[in-house]
Amino acid sequence: MTPHSRIRRIGWLAALGTCIALYALLHLKVNAVHADVVRAEREIVRLEEQNLLLETEFLTRSSQVQLAAWNRVDFGFEAPRAEQFLESPMQLASFGSPRGVDAPAPIRLAGMTTGEDMPEFPQLVSPLTGEPVDERVLGSDGPEGGNLAVTLASGPLRVAIANPSVIAKADVVLAGAAVR
Repeated sequence: MTPHSRIRRIGWLAALGTCIALYALLHLKVNAVHADVVRAEREIVRLEEQNLLLETEFLTRSSQVQLAAWNRVDFGFEAPRAEQFLESPMQLASFGSPRGVDAPAPIRLAGMTTGEDMPEFPQLVSPLTGEPVDERVLGSDGPEGGNLAVTLASGPLRVAIANPSVIAKADVVLAGAAVR
């Protein structure tokens, strides 16, 4: 190998090393600029969200001003004062007036829970025929077993509907039509 070719080879290696070093610096610079762009995009999104929040607040407050003006001018509404709040149901009841002479009777509701003494459940009668309903239709052959017409739950009384196999076995006459 001649000294001239050796110098050329060293020159090429130096040029290649310089290119690799410049590429590494350029790569780092591109990554830094990319990170700045991502950071700027996140900041833009944050500012747009804040702008939307401020616009919403502005519209809400302007609506409140408009509502306050309507209340003052058109309706005459005022904010409640401390002495207007009630402290007990008795105080609320004191504002009531006696029922008028021609007023209908009040609606009274009754409820029964499982914790109370339960009266005997009346025998179920078909509203169409007036005959007692067959016990097999009301029975419960499910996984709980038993033959109960009424199932008590934490809520109101519930009548258990028999499963389809019991209904298929029993003949039920409703309005003169037999159902099997």
